[in-house]
Amino acid sequence: MSAPILDIRNLSKTYKGGTTALAGVDLQIRRGEIFALLGPNGAGKTTLIGAVCGLLRPTGGTIEAFGTDVLNNWRDVRRRIGLVPQELSFDMFAHVERSVRFSRGLFGAPADPQRIEQVLRSLSLWDKRDAKIRELSGGMKRRVMIAKALSHDPELLFLDEPTAGVDVELRRDMWRQIGALRDAGTTIILTTHYIEEAQEMADRVGVINKGKLLLVDEKDAIMAKLGSTEARISLVEPLSALPAPLSGYPVSIESDGRTLLYRGGDGTGKGKREAAELVKALVDLGIAFEGIETRESSLEDIFVDLVENGEVAA
Repeated sequence: MSAPILDIRNLSKTYKGGTTALAGVDLQIRRGEIFALLGPNGAGKTTLIGAVCGLLRPTGGTIEAFGTDVLNNWRDVRRRIGLVPQELSFDMFAHVERSVRFSRGLFGAPADPQRIEQVLRSLSLWDKRDAKIRELSGGMKRRVMIAKALSHDPELLFLDEPTAGVDVELRRDMWRQIGALRDAGTTIILTTHYIEEAQEMADRVGVINKGKLLLVDEKDAIMAKLGSTEARISLVEPLSALPAPLSGYPVSIESDGRTLLYRGGDGTGKGKREAAELVKALVDLGIAFEGIETRESSLEDIFVDLVENGEVAA
């Protein structure tokens, strides 16, 4: 396996006053992937990005990007990194194309009008190139931020809540554009509180809370290991106790006695099979039912369990 494009080891950050934003984070990012970092507000996502981009100095640990120590060579490393911060920040009276050209120059890249045009066209901004940024919609302003971050052709791109405040249609459009960036060879790390965004786009997912990385894995592997099936079976007549033949299933009786609740499986289809076996067992026992509702756990369910409990409920 090739060396990671970003290698973070035992990274910590404690602010004045004693607040710990990062507590021994280990994270390796593979070249060419989209990695989604999930976590509630204050979890440490933005602090992690700031440390990698040289915007703040960590308390401890090491960061290597492109095989280079970031803390001692952050200026050289920063030229190869693009950052789209969560907060919109630019001269609102600047024109779109001029603002993007200026960003390219800030990183020491030579003038390249054709490349600037290519970036603007890829983000559907070419028709707005002469507009003042203040005249644009919120979604278009967000695209300008991405264009500025791409202007110097970074190998590693950070997107901190890239679709915050963007409507659903535009959000999906931006997902497609981010996927195209990855296809063109850019490694992308995005933070988001839209779980659907991570589920749609990411190759791997990490969950961070209170400065600690709780989970990092392939998206599909997370669903296979931690996903589950829930089935609610509405009974015709209430049960006062669970019949002995059903004791081998992860099933319980709701307080009204008229609902059996099954929770089990592992995201590989086991839950569906076991729920079907449970229904057959009810038929064999002569227990009548009038309805079944089933649902598969989502990445959001897993995320909530991790954040609320520090672990995933079985």
